[in-house]
Amino acid sequence: METVSHNSKAWDKKVEEGVTYTKAVSGEEVAESKKGNWSISVTTKRAVPRDWFPDDLKGLRILCLASGGGQQAPILAAAGAAVTVVDLSEKQLEQDRMVAERENLKIETLKAEMSDLSKLNDEMFDIIVHPVSNVFVENVLPVWKEASRVLKTNGTMIAGFTNPLLYLFDDEQEEKGVLDVKYSIPFSSKNHLSKDALLKLEENNEALEFGHSLEDQIQGQIDAGFALTGFYEDDFGGIRLIDQYIKCFMATKAVKVKNSRL
Repeated sequence: METVSHNSKAWDKKVEEGVTYTKAVSGEEVAESKKGNWSISVTTKRAVPRDWFPDDLKGLRILCLASGGGQQAPILAAAGAAVTVVDLSEKQLEQDRMVAERENLKIETLKAEMSDLSKLNDEMFDIIVHPVSNVFVENVLPVWKEASRVLKTNGTMIAGFTNPLLYLFDDEQEEKGVLDVKYSIPFSSKNHLSKDALLKLEENNEALEFGHSLEDQIQGQIDAGFALTGFYEDDFGGIRLIDQYIKCFMATKAVKVKNSRL
């Protein structure tokens, strides 16, 4: 099963089903953003600290990386930024274009895979916003390398990602109220699921997922030329059993200080 094409179709399906991360922001939210009253999330519910952004976004170029769905990009565009959205799902990008047309916003969209930004020039952007999404790529290191390449020196990357321990447990057992350690980290749907489970995933057009090590998530950013200057955690909002024990999402603020060592 080829990951990129499969996950592109899987996310198109998620848009059709109206899952949470495909629902575009409202006109009211855009109107508030135009007034300067805005916030975004790169994890689940918790808002990115406002001081992770400059006071004024006007004139800044922001890349919303693997961030389709009409959520982050319209808010940032309404706040005055020049925004480009990259996503592998055409239907996710359609959500951004829909909001842009509805609210008279300028948002550029590009269908591309997050670890291959070859259609974008070096040092194009002042800020990168990268919500939890690198769980859908097999190797996260090229994502950090490409992000570093297209970001200006001293630019900021705000990234949300998954704590890999989430992938230790058997999902079916968790639904029964049991946290049963079943898998090892790093996790790969391709390598860890049974043949029957993988076939079911393919038939249902569900996304392939990958639980990257914290070394790849954090040291990977450092090796790509970033210095981490901010950090926080988030969870599923109490709807998952594991929320009782640990927060499974995290976000980092990183500043590009040098060229990649990767």
